[in-house]
Amino acid sequence: MASVSAVSGVGLTTPIFAAEKLRIAMVVKALGIGFFDACRDGGLQAAKELGNVDLIYTGPTKTTAEEQIAVIDALIAQKVDAIAISANDPNALVPVCKKAMSRGIKVISFDSGVAPEGRIMHLNPSNNALIGAKCVQMMANTIKSEGDFAILSATAQATNQNIWIEEMKKELAKPDYARMKLVATVYGDDVADKSYRETQGLLKANPNLKGIIAPTSVGIVAAAKAVVDAGLVGKVYVTGLGLPSEMKGAVLAGATDTFAIWNPIDLGYSAITIAAAIASGKATGAPNTTIHAGRMGDIKIAEDGSAAMADPFTFDKSNIEQFAKIF
Repeated sequence: MASVSAVSGVGLTTPIFAAEKLRIAMVVKALGIGFFDACRDGGLQAAKELGNVDLIYTGPTKTTAEEQIAVIDALIAQKVDAIAISANDPNALVPVCKKAMSRGIKVISFDSGVAPEGRIMHLNPSNNALIGAKCVQMMANTIKSEGDFAILSATAQATNQNIWIEEMKKELAKPDYARMKLVATVYGDDVADKSYRETQGLLKANPNLKGIIAPTSVGIVAAAKAVVDAGLVGKVYVTGLGLPSEMKGAVLAGATDTFAIWNPIDLGYSAITIAAAIASGKATGAPNTTIHAGRMGDIKIAEDGSAAMADPFTFDKSNIEQFAKIF
């Protein structure tokens, strides 16, 4: 029977597990974020399906590398078998992740990557180019490919956010978007209040703003709320990456036309399935190899040590009610 220990910060307690079970820790950017709660649920599904895994779900209370380092140090002391982490900073976590691997702990990253020297492999939720292009395409469809828009990101150091923004810029360089202009990029640090304030600043500083792309599940909700509160529904539209359960209100209110996300339940499931395969010796996680990830099928690891799970999926008024009940 699979179990989960929900723990935070350095105050970790050592759970008592059956000796033959793999203890795999899922370390998220911060506790209390809906996206990662859904990842945890997927991780639990994987643990139950595999039968030999106990999941430790943990993370800091703030989205900082320092707090994640403390969490990983505590997991090293517990002598867990594997760690799957969504990194707040790709480089700052390398030393502690290398320390974990030197102790025989298998370390992979998912969602937001650790630099290659600090992990065995990285699982992207989707293909970076497709995510970046999708965000621009959704915005273009909504504002008829014309007008000013801005980006509200998470932290300035978040690996995935920065990659997606670069991919957005590549997409934006195409002739189809010649009449669209990116006027600002701001950072809400994946904190609701700060993301809300940053959106207010964008709206004030850019009176001709037609849209905001927020490739973060915290930022997109905060941005949509700021638009609604400012009475700008129908004038400014918010799109990006978010959870249906959290974005239902924004879509029904008209602040958001479309948004996208991969299924975070599948992402957590895939991360734990892959970590278990590597920890048990059934897979190496090496470049140019393939790992079977249960219901997600075979996932191929590229030359650079990264893999993609699936394409992003679009949500709008036609399907938001259905998916909001799921995650």
